Amino acid sequence: MGNGVREGQVDFKGQDVEPTASAHLPAEVQGIQEQKKVLNSLMSGALAGAVAKTAVAPLDRTKIMFQVSSKRFSAKEAYRLIYRTYLNEGFWSLWRGNSATMVRVIPYAAIQFCAHEEYKQLLGSYYGFQGKALTPFPRFIAGSLAGTTAAMLTYPLDMVRARMAVTPKEMYSNIVHVFIRISREEGLKTLYRGFTPTILGVIPYAGLSFFTYETLKKLHADHSGKSQPSPPERLLFGACAGLIGQSASYPLDVVRRRMQTAGVMGHTYSSILLTMQEIIREEGLIRGLYKGLSMNWVKGPIAVGISFTTFDLTQILLRKLQHSTNVER
Repeated sequence: MGNGVREGQVDFKGQDVEPTASAHLPAEVQGIQEQKKVLNSLMSGALAGAVAKTAVAPLDRTKIMFQVSSKRFSAKEAYRLIYRTYLNEGFWSLWRGNSATMVRVIPYAAIQFCAHEEYKQLLGSYYGFQGKALTPFPRFIAGSLAGTTAAMLTYPLDMVRARMAVTPKEMYSNIVHVFIRISREEGLKTLYRGFTPTILGVIPYAGLSFFTYETLKKLHADHSGKSQPSPPERLLFGACAGLIGQSASYPLDVVRRRMQTAGVMGHTYSSILLTMQEIIREEGLIRGLYKGLSMNWVKGPIAVGISFTTFDLTQILLRKLQHSTNVER
């Protein structure tokens, strides 16, 4: 993750080895370096998303089940639901839908992190901050654009994952079966139901998450004198980023889950406003639109902290490996 401090080939303790300047290199060499950079971002992002989502999958599934029902949420009820699921369906059922999550989150996270690096570079060039930290507004825009790009390209997979999370395993045998049944019984348009609230939610979520994480890294560098934070510090910064980002966009997350699962939950939600009105009328403003938020305050910071930290450390490791290979040559 770029934070305006050049990372280059660094170790996990944050000691920098400045990257070789590439301005004087032939265009072909620069092109190869850019391709490696993009590939590294894609690989690091994919791993970051997979590790983070798998770690919190049982909590994520439980949150979705409350979001799409009219049951009142509480920590006690969430625990009961997890325990009943474990007793009735077995331990691994707590990860039901995680295969669909992986199919979605791996390309989503890869695209989001890679796009973020590219948008930072583009905005840095546009605003004249090349090689320096972006100012707050471009920093927020880079995160929002990255999240929007990833969401647009992977949305149907998110829809499938939500369906698998809230339905009994007998209803859908696998991911392909979900696609086939939805397309046949509800129409292809259903695969994009809830798309608008998703995009509206991802703008503040991704924008604030990346903005907060990068800002904390920059403040850490400015005040500690260290170019890079330690892994525990990265986890803490990522946790703060997740807490702020998910709290800001949570009502839209509830709305999109209701719209995504309407076909199997006996509801007909036609628009964002009507969905919000119905939720508020039946369950209240706080208990409805913020249902499960307290669980998100546990799950979200853990997931985002793991995600950002995994991405950063994988990037650093790949750069070290490439640097070692180049030295040997």
